[in-house]
Amino acid sequence: MSKRQPTSTAPAENECHLLTLTLTSLIAGAGAGFIGALFRLSLVQAELFRDWAITYFQGFGPSGLLLIVAACAAATAFAAWLVRRFSPEASGSGIPHVEAVLNEGISPAGAKLIPVKFIGGLLAIGSGLALGREGPTVQMGATISHLLGRKLGLSSSDNRALLAAGAGAGLATAFNAPIAGAVFVLEELVRRFDTRITIATFGASAGAITVARLLIGDRPDFEVEILPFPTTLAVAASVVLGAVLGVVGVAYNRAILGAIAVSERFEKWPVVLQSLLIGAAVGLIAWYAPHLVGGGDPITQNALTLKTVAVMLPVAFLFRFGLGAISYAAATPGGLFAPMLVLGAQAGLMFGNACQVWLPAVGSNPTTFAVTAMAAFFTAVVRAPLTGIILVIELTGSYTQLLPMLAACLAAMVVPTLWHDPPIYDSLKSSSE
Repeated sequence: MSKRQPTSTAPAENECHLLTLTLTSLIAGAGAGFIGALFRLSLVQAELFRDWAITYFQGFGPSGLLLIVAACAAATAFAAWLVRRFSPEASGSGIPHVEAVLNEGISPAGAKLIPVKFIGGLLAIGSGLALGREGPTVQMGATISHLLGRKLGLSSSDNRALLAAGAGAGLATAFNAPIAGAVFVLEELVRRFDTRITIATFGASAGAITVARLLIGDRPDFEVEILPFPTTLAVAASVVLGAVLGVVGVAYNRAILGAIAVSERFEKWPVVLQSLLIGAAVGLIAWYAPHLVGGGDPITQNALTLKTVAVMLPVAFLFRFGLGAISYAAATPGGLFAPMLVLGAQAGLMFGNACQVWLPAVGSNPTTFAVTAMAAFFTAVVRAPLTGIILVIELTGSYTQLLPMLAACLAAMVVPTLWHDPPIYDSLKSSSE
């Protein structure tokens, strides 16, 4: 008689573990979505309060100016102190740290990061620093997911997948862009297709956006008119626009790294003191030009709806270019995405205005180039073209501009690559080692 073969339980166990991972990703995403949405709503109120305070205290003359400058300086310094004292991993965007955890096996951040990132980001961006909300939401989402996975006793590989998924959920919440959040994980954070990570990422993004939209709504972040499908000339012009932005992207990366290098040269000065001085400078700027500081969503919206004065565009662009680099050197919580979108929209609008005057056959609506340039500049800086294209489409609803975005992102990817300029997050990760 033949011996009875033992029944393998491995497939059943794997299926059970996959189901557990899927359900956990939905819960983790919901948590990331709630915290991220709360952060977004709090940030809106903080920026409204800053604008109100500036308007109110302008009636007090020089004493009002001193009060605003002191308040911005104190808020920025306190944000930097929170980071340095309780959670050094919370400095800056946080995305390089998440990448290092995923790819190099360093220890994930602890629970203390969440309040530090939330409060520090609120203070820094609320005081006027040109930083993005996605940095805090990405890192908080990754931390929430990791803590949940560890609490439930998931395997190390599944917990790693959950951490990556939580980061994508954070990005999805930051911009109300669930697909971009999922693609960002695969294209930028892990840089490969992995079945379990993909499943966890989709689950976390779905859970995050379901909860977040209960609080922030389901409309795209930016209101853009329905744009016509591009002509062949417009697509060709987009290649030129992308190449130009490839050069500008290299310059922006080097400006950020240069600002960080300058701050490191003053190592005898405490980080908190440096942040206080940067905050004071931003407060002074906010007093005279309140519409040019902060995360920059209103600036992007004005560029997309052609409400920006054309003659002031170059000045505003150069100002935000420098402010973004200096703000990141303050070592407070805050990301790079939102400031990049501002610069992309402004650069595209300038290009569109020039085409309208000198090459009217290319296209009569500069908004089309503003939308295209948002994706192209993101690609030039981060080197994640799929994320950039999908993010901008979800932010603006401009599906008709997919082809010019593809053309512009191609050129924006080629130029920095030929220049041998590394992506910004690779450079930031290397500089922190």
